[in-house]
Amino acid sequence: MDYKIVERILNVSPNFLLEKDLIHSGYSIIAGVDEVGRGPLAGPVTAAAVILDPLNIPENLNDSKLLSLKKREKIYEELLYSSTFAIAHVSPEEIDKLNILQASLLAMVNAVSKLNVTPNHILIDGNKVPEQLSGMATAIVKGDSKVASIAAASIIAKVTRDRLMRDLDSDFPVYEWAKNSGYPTKCHMNAILKYGITPHHRRSFKPIHNILCG
Repeated sequence: MDYKIVERILNVSPNFLLEKDLIHSGYSIIAGVDEVGRGPLAGPVTAAAVILDPLNIPENLNDSKLLSLKKREKIYEELLYSSTFAIAHVSPEEIDKLNILQASLLAMVNAVSKLNVTPNHILIDGNKVPEQLSGMATAIVKGDSKVASIAAASIIAKVTRDRLMRDLDSDFPVYEWAKNSGYPTKCHMNAILKYGITPHHRRSFKPIHNILCG
């Protein structure tokens, strides 16, 4: 992709300009991809691939981290009906086998493969294109705050993963995953020290690895 096209969107909030440029260049189906859950000690890493309808893009679309829970949930519900999307999870066990970077890339590849249509081009948040998508994708650093399709993917991935962690919380309430989504909060760390780990914890992550080997 022409770097000048990407440069045009570097200093603006999420918009559909890059997708429009690609469509005008002959790419009719553009997917945005993002993942969430690299930092938690528990739960999967989750990726979403989203193809927006150019005529029906939700208002206030933004990086999921910059939206309140209420706004994020509202836009998520709108995206369910206005976009084509797919979601993929990579489990803690797979994360321990692969490492978190490779697990994140795998989640993104799997999300793209689950779309019911094949995109002509893929826009990925970050600085690395998964090898399996090489030649048909562009990585954009902080793409979730610049590119509408990636922002939409960030919202779908985060809401999906947060809901999954709330469901797991009902079986393991002492870790307070409904509040911390598996991140290493003080309460979560104290619960690990007191009650040990669960099948949903990532054993390879340093805080847990140190406890297990201590």
